[in-house]
Amino acid sequence: MPGLVELVQEAERELTICNSCRYCEGYCAVFPAAELRTAFTTGDITYLANLCHDCRACYQACMYAPPHEFGINLPRALSEVRAETYAQYAWPRRLARHVRGNLATATIGAAGLGLALLTVWLTGGADRFFVAYDAPGAFYRIVPYLLMLVPALAVSCFFLAVVWFGAVRLIQGAGGSLQALLGPRVWIDAAADVLALRYLGGGGDECYYPGQDRPSAVRRVLHSCVFYGFVLAFASTVSAAILQELLHQEPPYPLLSVPVILGIAGGAGMIAGTSGLLWLKARSNRALGAAAMLRMDAAFLVVLDLAAITGLLTLALRTTPLLGTMLVLHLGVLAALYVTAPYGKFVHWVYRLAAILQHRVEESRLQA
Repeated sequence: MPGLVELVQEAERELTICNSCRYCEGYCAVFPAAELRTAFTTGDITYLANLCHDCRACYQACMYAPPHEFGINLPRALSEVRAETYAQYAWPRRLARHVRGNLATATIGAAGLGLALLTVWLTGGADRFFVAYDAPGAFYRIVPYLLMLVPALAVSCFFLAVVWFGAVRLIQGAGGSLQALLGPRVWIDAAADVLALRYLGGGGDECYYPGQDRPSAVRRVLHSCVFYGFVLAFASTVSAAILQELLHQEPPYPLLSVPVILGIAGGAGMIAGTSGLLWLKARSNRALGAAAMLRMDAAFLVVLDLAAITGLLTLALRTTPLLGTMLVLHLGVLAALYVTAPYGKFVHWVYRLAAILQHRVEESRLQA
């Protein structure tokens, strides 16, 4: 398998040809950013690879795509660099290469499930699995609060530290600096790009995904379902924490409470989005993407889908004797999601946001 050096060399070759042609400069942010450079460093290529949203419109339009002798396949070249970025910028780097695939994710999920079962057994016995609870604090009678909170906080802090240093390396590798990101205009423009998923629009005609025969907005819609579903689920968690820690109201909460409404909406959005994206990926042109990226995509989407499904089932079964079983299953899936987060596709939003911020900084300099 080619290493980062070989992947960067191929991407540099293709981008150099693209810079000479410039036919695709209106499709996305990659081409205007590339045109600002007469030569490409490894940091530049990494930055452009993460700025790419894999809409594939450029491949559809390219007159130098295979079978032309130039063999331009920029979506694949940037996808391969992007996949390597997640390993290169992770810490510890060696671990990153072993926890990104489907088997590793399933193994970690099984280990998380086993750990949750062991925790239940050590803290009071497995008979709690089959008891119906309807009083406040029902979840904590099965798995103690601190045994859910402390590991989640520890892994979350580790994730934030890893992706922070990775994002800083990406920006600095592209010639940027943290000081240039201090202006509010840069963040407002970047947030608008992210919230609208602007660069999944193929320059206005939408993505050529999963097929190359006609553009479609389906991928952007499904991606929006995942993104906003996750935001709502996170808001549900935050609102539940406020109710518990500040107002001293323990879960489970009524169906018409803020945490439950946000959780149901977020979970439904994630299920629709992740299931739909898995369907699209199974039908996409695999010649236009890296095999490693496809495996990471599938592992991430399956885990996120299962997290949403088990979360909603935990809500639905919370007053039945099946609550304990479903809660432990949900915690096992969350363990797989949390542990693999710094090394798999979960990090793509961090590096993509960093790349968009750097692009906005470069645009602001041109307009100054």
